[in-house]
Amino acid sequence: MLTWLFEYLSQYYTGFNVFRYLTLRGICGVLTSITIFFLFGPAMIRKLSEYQIGQTVRDDGPPTHFDKVGTPTMGGLLILISVVVATLLWADLGNRFVWVVLFTTVSFGIIGWIDDYRKLVDRNPRGMGARNKFIAQTLAGAGAACFLYFNAQTPAETALLVPLVKDVYIPLGIGFVFVAWFVVVGTSNAVNLTDGLDGLAIMPTVMVAGALGIFAYVTGNSIYSEYLGIPYIAGSGEVLIFCASLVGAGLGFLWFNTYPAQVFMGDIGALSLGAAIGIVAVIVRQEIVLMVMGGIFVVETVSVILQVASFKLVGRRIFRMAPLHHHFELKGWPEPRVIVRFWIISLMLVLVGLATLKVR
Repeated sequence: MLTWLFEYLSQYYTGFNVFRYLTLRGICGVLTSITIFFLFGPAMIRKLSEYQIGQTVRDDGPPTHFDKVGTPTMGGLLILISVVVATLLWADLGNRFVWVVLFTTVSFGIIGWIDDYRKLVDRNPRGMGARNKFIAQTLAGAGAACFLYFNAQTPAETALLVPLVKDVYIPLGIGFVFVAWFVVVGTSNAVNLTDGLDGLAIMPTVMVAGALGIFAYVTGNSIYSEYLGIPYIAGSGEVLIFCASLVGAGLGFLWFNTYPAQVFMGDIGALSLGAAIGIVAVIVRQEIVLMVMGGIFVVETVSVILQVASFKLVGRRIFRMAPLHHHFELKGWPEPRVIVRFWIISLMLVLVGLATLKVR
């Protein structure tokens, strides 16, 4: 939105041309979204407490979690608002990729909001219900995937990029829609499963979003993409603004969500953030790298799948409790230790993912 204003003003003062640079607008996106959180975060927490929209805790969970009962949740609403506002202010609104990432993020945020509202306000423990939630996620994810498929301008936009090797693109055809849907819906639910400790999910999300912003920048630049041996996708660089806004909003949320948390994000935050990084990875053709950088989300999800499968098949549990972070808690690890160690692992995995840009 502001890009149009600065473009107009540049006729009278050439200094406004500086806002044409993605890097500067990305910085502005970070600062805008984090400022929104600092300004409105305390008021949001007070309102959530006033309306008694508080966290519930499983009876069979770690005993240390019982103190979390009643902690305000649904704080992800402000994450969503911060990201959307910052992106609308600093991104080129004529760019198709900007709108598809906003659509996906907001759609999954609405799904999460409905689920949270039914659980926390209507006191319905089932929320939307697993089946209805999955159907809604499928419609939103498939809608975004179809948009990208039918509006693709080059074959590279719908081909699977294999990291670590040069010029290996696997044409997916209509299969692209399934792959994109799987990545978006899968990542959304994976982040949601990881969101079980104070700050555990948000920091890896911030790191992955920042790395994907770098991928978006080089993918949308013909010179850098040619040098690095990755496909050039015109317009994808603008997604950097969205990623930067997500980083700022995530850091702003972490200010209040760090241990001991003053607020939780709820499904509205976890589902939308997971879908956001999923759709960005699809746009920049880095689905495989996303699985590496988001390895914590993958492992947490796999731990749940293994736990359920083992219990149903042989009547035994593999872990003391799933997702995996609860297993370590029940082994006696203090919550901050679990969180920080998972952060460190996430940082290492993100660096490995970024290394694939050069190692080919």
